[in-house]
Amino acid sequence: MLDTELRQDLPSVIPVGSPSFPSAAGNIPGTGFDSVDEALRVLRANSDTWVKLDIDERIAILDQIRVDLLAVSDRWIAVTLEAKGIPAGTFGEMEEWVLVAALFRMIRVLRQSLVDIKRHGRPRIPGPVALRPDGQVTVPVFPQTLFDRIVYQGISGEVRMEPEVAPEDVTRSQAQAYREGTNEGQVVAVLGAGNLGMLPIGDFVHKVFVEKKVALLKLNPVNDYIGPLVEEGFAALVSRGFLQVAYGGADVGSYLCHHDAVDEIHMTGSDKTFAAIMFGTGPEGASRKANGTPVLDKPLTGELGNVNPVIVVPGEWDEDDISAQAVRLASWLAYNAGCNCITPRVIIQHRNWTHRDRLVNALKDALSELPTRKAYYPGALDRHGAIIGTHPDAQLLGEAGPDHIPWTLVPDVDPTQAGDICFRTESFYGQFSETALDASSASEFLDRAVGFANSTLWGNLAATLIVHPKSFRDPQIKPAIERAIARLRYGWVCVNFYPGIAYTLRVSPHGAFPGNEISDIQSGVGVVNNYLMLEGTQKSVFRAPFKNMREPMLFTSKNMDFGRTLAQFEASPSLWNLSRLGWGLMRS
Repeated sequence: MLDTELRQDLPSVIPVGSPSFPSAAGNIPGTGFDSVDEALRVLRANSDTWVKLDIDERIAILDQIRVDLLAVSDRWIAVTLEAKGIPAGTFGEMEEWVLVAALFRMIRVLRQSLVDIKRHGRPRIPGPVALRPDGQVTVPVFPQTLFDRIVYQGISGEVRMEPEVAPEDVTRSQAQAYREGTNEGQVVAVLGAGNLGMLPIGDFVHKVFVEKKVALLKLNPVNDYIGPLVEEGFAALVSRGFLQVAYGGADVGSYLCHHDAVDEIHMTGSDKTFAAIMFGTGPEGASRKANGTPVLDKPLTGELGNVNPVIVVPGEWDEDDISAQAVRLASWLAYNAGCNCITPRVIIQHRNWTHRDRLVNALKDALSELPTRKAYYPGALDRHGAIIGTHPDAQLLGEAGPDHIPWTLVPDVDPTQAGDICFRTESFYGQFSETALDASSASEFLDRAVGFANSTLWGNLAATLIVHPKSFRDPQIKPAIERAIARLRYGWVCVNFYPGIAYTLRVSPHGAFPGNEISDIQSGVGVVNNYLMLEGTQKSVFRAPFKNMREPMLFTSKNMDFGRTLAQFEASPSLWNLSRLGWGLMRS
C-alpha cells in the first residue's frame, strides 16, 4: 500500500544537491533568545581563558570527559535506539555502539596529540612524510599504534596535501593555534547535524581543541534528545564556560548566525541551509547567490553531503567474491538507514564486465534479506517518492512496515542523462542506483569512471573503489587504479573500505575536496576532525583488504555485540580488552 501510494501521489523531482529537509518538532523546547544571549556572554567571558589554558589542563579536561562519557554511554544508546526505532541486539544497535567507540577513540587520539605538542611542539606523524611520483606530498595517518595494527588489520590511511605544500612544510605548519601564541579568544557557533549524535560532537571538539575556540552547540531538533547527555558527558567544558548547548530550529540558528558575539559558524547539513545562511532566503537570497554577494559578514564552514560513487573495477571475481561484496555494499547502505552524507549512492560498473549483472542480482538478494529501517529522518518518504516517481523500474527490496521504507535500487541508469535525479540529488535514505560505462579495457573504464564521478555526480565528499587483489597485481590495471585515486576530486577516497568507518578512526581531516566556491558550494568548505593538526590538506586515502576473514561490521555478522566490545576497548585500551575484542572478532 505504501509504495503504491508513493508512486502515484508524491512529487517526481526534488532540488539538486542535498535535501531541503522539512522542519522537525524537537524533543526539547527551543532555547529563548535571552538564554542564547546569556550563553554567548558566558562563552565570550571565558574565551580568552581558554586560549591561554595550559596543555596539562586541557589534557585533564579530556580525561574527565572520557570518564563522564563512560557514565552516559548506555543511556546514549538507549535514547538513540528508541528515537530511530532500532530493536536491541540488532545490526543497528551495533552501528550505534561503533559510533560511541569513535567518541572514545577521538578523545584518545586528541589527547595523544596534546601530549605530543607538550613534548615535541607538534603532534607526531606515525611514519615518514613522502613524495608521490607526481610530486604530491603524502602524510601517513593510520595505523598509529600497535593496537591499531592488531585491531584494524590490513587497513592503512594517508593524507595527500595540496600541490603547493612541500615536505618540510608539513611539520613546520602543524598545530598553528598552539604556536601562534594569540591571547584573543573567539566564539564559534556549531549548527549540529540531525542524523548522527557524534557528528556535532566531532565538530565542536575540533573547534575547541584544534582551533582553540569556545563553542555554542545548537543541536538539530531531529536528535536534540542527546543534548542533556552531551551536557553531562562534556560537563568539564560546560562548567567552565568553554562550551554551551542550545536547542531549537531555524529561528535559533538564524539568531546565532547573525549575533554580534559569534565570530564564525560551522555546520553539518544541507547545502540549502548553507545558502540560506550565506545569502539569505527567497528571491533576494537567490539573486545574491547568483551574484556571489553574501549577506553574512563572518566565516562559515560546513560539510554538506554528496552523491557518493562506488567504482567497481572489473576483474577475475568468483561467486564468493560477488556475494561478499554484495553483502558489504548492502551493509554500507544500511548504516543509519542510509541517512549519512558518506553513504554510497551510485555504483559505477563496466558495461561489458562478465559479472556486472551477477553483482546487481547478488545485491538485490542481500538487500532482500536485510531488515528495513524506520524512516526516522524528516522528508524520507517524499524523497523516496521522488526517486520511484522518476524511475518506476526501481527495485523495492525487503519487507517494509507502516513506518519503514523498502531498500531501493535503481539499476541501469543511463549515464548520458547527466541531470538524472540519481546523479544530482542526495536521496538521504536507503537508496542505491547503478550505472554502466562503455570502455575497451579496465584501464579505460577507470579513466572514464573517474571523469563521470568528477563531472556528473553532485558533490565531492567521498568516493570508493572496489578492487580485487588480482587487479592490483596486473601491470596494466594497477597504474590506472593509482591514477584514479589521484584524479578523484573527493575529500575521501577509500579502496575496499566504507568511508563511514574511515571517519570513525578519527585520524584524518573530514571535509570536501578543497576549492568549492560559495555560490556553488557542493559538499562544503573547511575540515574538522583534524587531530594531527595538518595544514594544506587535499584528500584522505584509505585502503583495506578486498575481503576479510573476520569482518564484524556486516549485517550478516554472528556477533551483534561487537560494537559494545569495541567501545569498551577504545575507552580503555588494554590487553584484557584486546583479548575480549579478539574473541568477538572470531565470533563474527
